Amino acid sequence: MMTTALLTAPEARDDGVSARPAGWGLHEPTPEVVAAGASPTRRRTLAVPIRAGERMNQPTFHALAESLPAGVRAELIEGVVVVPPSVTDDHATVHIGAAVSAGTYNMRTPGVLASDNGSVVLGPESEPQPDVALRLAPECGGQSRVENRYVTGAPELVIEIAVSTESTDLHARKRDYERGGVREYVVVAVERRRVMWFENVGGRFEERDPDADGVYRSRQFPGFWLDPAALLNQDGPRLLEVIHQGLASPEHAAFVEELAARRNATASQEEE
Repeated sequence: MMTTALLTAPEARDDGVSARPAGWGLHEPTPEVVAAGASPTRRRTLAVPIRAGERMNQPTFHALAESLPAGVRAELIEGVVVVPPSVTDDHATVHIGAAVSAGTYNMRTPGVLASDNGSVVLGPESEPQPDVALRLAPECGGQSRVENRYVTGAPELVIEIAVSTESTDLHARKRDYERGGVREYVVVAVERRRVMWFENVGGRFEERDPDADGVYRSRQFPGFWLDPAALLNQDGPRLLEVIHQGLASPEHAAFVEELAARRNATASQEEE
């Protein structure tokens, strides 16, 4: 269970840095902590350093977020702390479909990395946790890298499953990903039963339609094919059929060769 109602903290100063008042540390449980079902011992030892809606910069957020109790998540979107709500069943099941598609592509495409709910240091006021992300490895020309165990820089493709977070995903989060340099952004609006695929063109996201057969085909990751109807209907066999068709396509084979050439070129440069 996600204990997302536990975030409490001091006010942030105007410079984006949180001031810790006297008495900072262990505290009596709030009604939200009790409602979240924490054990009596846990209730008395839980100290959470940030709260939803608080403004701060990314370095401050990152330092505080690393001290969050296990099971508590937070993101920084446009300089504001966002606490993801508890995950509903429809969110979780659609998430699995997106993650399996991305993971299958990752395992069949050397030089492409996939992640699930990993933190991304995206900018001076942004540290989101994309539901699903695909990245090019640095040695293959990717625009992100891992620093101190965290991804820094924009993944090339991000998928967000939107249930109660749709407004954030289509506005503040979308702007953050746009500014940060995400090349393709996919929002799965579960309740509206709609998948929106945005492509970054000249620094601005533009929504694109699926191909005539109803399938989206990534332009950043040739062979990454996604059937939006199958994803929304939780039709696993169809999702796998489509992703395997993409992996068997000539464009995917050419992409794998291109990535291998990039890796070899990078290795040769490092040896010189």
